[in-house]
Amino acid sequence: MFRLQGSKVLAVDVTGDAVKAKNGSMVAYDGQMAFKKLSGGGEGLRGMVTRRLTGEQMTVMEVRGQGTCWFADRASEINLVQLQGDTLYVESSNLLATDAGLRTGTTFTGLRGASQGNGLFTTTVEGHGQAAITSDGPAVVLRVSPQYPLSVDPGAYVAHQGNLRQSFQSGVTFRTFLGEGGGEAFQIRFEGDGLVYVQPSERNTIAGDA
Repeated sequence: MFRLQGSKVLAVDVTGDAVKAKNGSMVAYDGQMAFKKLSGGGEGLRGMVTRRLTGEQMTVMEVRGQGTCWFADRASEINLVQLQGDTLYVESSNLLATDAGLRTGTTFTGLRGASQGNGLFTTTVEGHGQAAITSDGPAVVLRVSPQYPLSVDPGAYVAHQGNLRQSFQSGVTFRTFLGEGGGEAFQIRFEGDGLVYVQPSERNTIAGDA
């Protein structure tokens, strides 16, 4: 159902099942389509309330019909992820589209700092089907194994999947090593067995100077 046209445009063949996509991301369509704006982005009331509490903004539209839709998001690179009953954890701003076989929600991933107790939340995608995620530049998929844990700059983190444990090292950033850090910052550390998607560009994060 999902296919890439180039690296920055997603083509979706719609055959009656609903496709969810980031609101405003559709650039063209053919055939007969119906569009509906969805509140929240998670499934049901719990997902909506959780997003309100966390301040995570994600406006989603549902597309149904017969034909082809094309999606893009500010010329970002698009990456296709195939899920086989597992869960993908992704930054809400990096989730472009999901097919009808996938459910979206929100999960608590840890504390930004024990002293402040600020919670970090991320979007979950689970089930059987395809998801499209975006990245600022071509994403790199890094393997995490029990022998080789991985530390990631939060500004470069896009998504992860697999049997991974996530922890946060507060007060440490890659620039701290060079004496260039400022303010509170942290690294995201992954341990276990799975995949982590990172982008070759750093976004501004709540971690400050990451």
